[in-house]
Amino acid sequence: MSDIYSYSVELPKRSVPLSDYKDKSILFVNVASKCGLTPQYKDLQALQDKHADTLQIIGFPSNQFKAQEPGTDDEILNFCQVNYGVTFPIAKKADVNGDDTQPIYKALKKDAGVTDIDWNFAKFLLKPSGELTWFPARTTKVADVEAKL
Repeated sequence: MSDIYSYSVELPKRSVPLSDYKDKSILFVNVASKCGLTPQYKDLQALQDKHADTLQIIGFPSNQFKAQEPGTDDEILNFCQVNYGVTFPIAKKADVNGDDTQPIYKALKKDAGVTDIDWNFAKFLLKPSGELTWFPARTTKVADVEAKL
């Protein structure tokens, strides 16, 4: 397994080392503001609130699926906060598939045996034990993730 904790998440205004979350489960979610699954933000925020002591959700905006995340980093963050009350970190927009896949997603996909992310709101759950679970976007609800915590 990759040492995922050696990576940092590039947020719009700062960088956060994943090692800051080593004692928590981390839920990595590729997100989009103009997708039919966008209302999952509400459920994700509720999950973050409910499990704040043991879980850290991080959103990774990507515009790779039918251009459903066209905004700038600041516009995306504002959309998430205003429309869904999101308080969990939202990374800078980046690719999750292809030649320019951001490094965290390269490592997650490799470790989970996933070739490509299938759609917006696919999820990877990394537990402190090192157990990694991939949840395909179109078949997974936030409640399915909570059951694995």
